[in-house]
Amino acid sequence: MTNQAAAGIKTSELTDRIIFYFVEHGLQILTAIIIMGIGVLFARWVGNIIHRWLRSKAFDEPVSVLIVRIVKLLIVVFVGIMALGQMGVQITPLIAGIGVAGVGASLAMQGILGNLVAGLTIIFTKPFTLGEYIEVLGVYGQVIEIELFSTTLLHVDNSRVIVPNRKIVGEILHNYGKIRQLDLSVPIAYRTDLDAALSVVKKILQENPHVLQEPAPVVGIASLSESSISVAVRPWVKVEDYVLSPVEIYQSVIDGFRDKEIEIPAPRREVRITNNTI
Repeated sequence: MTNQAAAGIKTSELTDRIIFYFVEHGLQILTAIIIMGIGVLFARWVGNIIHRWLRSKAFDEPVSVLIVRIVKLLIVVFVGIMALGQMGVQITPLIAGIGVAGVGASLAMQGILGNLVAGLTIIFTKPFTLGEYIEVLGVYGQVIEIELFSTTLLHVDNSRVIVPNRKIVGEILHNYGKIRQLDLSVPIAYRTDLDAALSVVKKILQENPHVLQEPAPVVGIASLSESSISVAVRPWVKVEDYVLSPVEIYQSVIDGFRDKEIEIPAPRREVRITNNTI
């Protein structure tokens, strides 16, 4: 018998076995296909319900979509295992194998799983949201992206800081929110009319479009130095205006003081020289 004839016989036997399997288990296969179809429809239905619920809780859209996809995948996998069991496949060894593989994978990917759990904790507990300014572990910036494994912060110099989520959960976190308070100071001479100087500063803050009027800006005397009075200027601005606003305010204060002839004193020190005769 030639090799070609032997191959033909093997192919014929394989075809016969496949046909026999489908004939013998045709009803089970059909039932499994129906189960899979129902499972896919059920996954979509559950996903839509969860998506609407997440929207009602004001979750960010990318995070909501990701959670919905995970839920759909879990449902489809569960239904797929049921369908395989309906087709006559022994699912007990399969589930055991998946469990063993899962334990091994979890041990090998402890850091990744830690980030995943921490990411879910951040998503559901919401210690911060997109657009807020936070500081944690000496790192600070505006939150521009929250993912399952990491959180991305935008620094004041437009650089990005990517923080693993497991480094955030459980640490002391300072959340500034979506507005920040500037801490500026302006020196004036002791002989200056204080009411006039404070009035100029308040007017500048009222006219600046980046300064928030609620909460109200804080303007007053901060300290007394040797040669000047330090006026505290502490307005509230949005996080994205935190860098630009001080430049505008200082420029406006200088122009306003010059118009009103309010002196900004230079540091002075009086030195006396005495002749000591022996």
